[in-house]
Amino acid sequence: MTTDLTDLSQGEVAFAKLMQAIETGVYQPGDRLREVEIAERLSLSRTPIREALRKLEAEKIVEHRPRVGAVIRRLGQTEVVELYEMRLVLERTAAEMAAKHSLAAEVDALTALNDDIGKQGDDAPRAAAINQKFHRAIYLAGRNRFLLDAARAMNNALLLLGPTTLADAERIATVTRQHAQIIAAISAGDIQSAGAAAEDHLQTSLRYRLKVMR
Repeated sequence: MTTDLTDLSQGEVAFAKLMQAIETGVYQPGDRLREVEIAERLSLSRTPIREALRKLEAEKIVEHRPRVGAVIRRLGQTEVVELYEMRLVLERTAAEMAAKHSLAAEVDALTALNDDIGKQGDDAPRAAAINQKFHRAIYLAGRNRFLLDAARAMNNALLLLGPTTLADAERIATVTRQHAQIIAAISAGDIQSAGAAAEDHLQTSLRYRLKVMR
């Protein structure tokens, strides 16, 4: 996610920069967020940092622990499973609607993004960033603003999953192969197959995620 910071207040700038740091893995679930360290890292005063931390707490990304301070929330296994259950519903629907509404140019863009993921090798952060663009492109191709709103509402929870599971070339190969199946179904206008391929992909992702947590 990119944000134009030119018209934001200092507190909003601090919030946007902190969100970006969490998204890119600079800060991860379980990490303590110290005002002084963050202020130095972001070249901001402690007042907007404090404001940003309060907003992160309101967004349920950060929790305040007695004698510890602000800590990025860590999801337990039950929460992770619940999150993937909801994500599965949304992404299956998105793939089905993309199969119904997408243009040839959008299918080409999905193919290009998937090819780019496959070229990343062991560069997990880069692969993860492109993967996010891929899934967002499916939502956009679905042509439903309410579905997009539901996906945005889930983004904060996805930040709490921690490091990407795209940790090696083998895992990336699995992801790109499953993406290709989703793309093929969308391109063919096969609504049922697109939904089934998206569901299979999310089930595989959940298995990898739970394996990483163990």
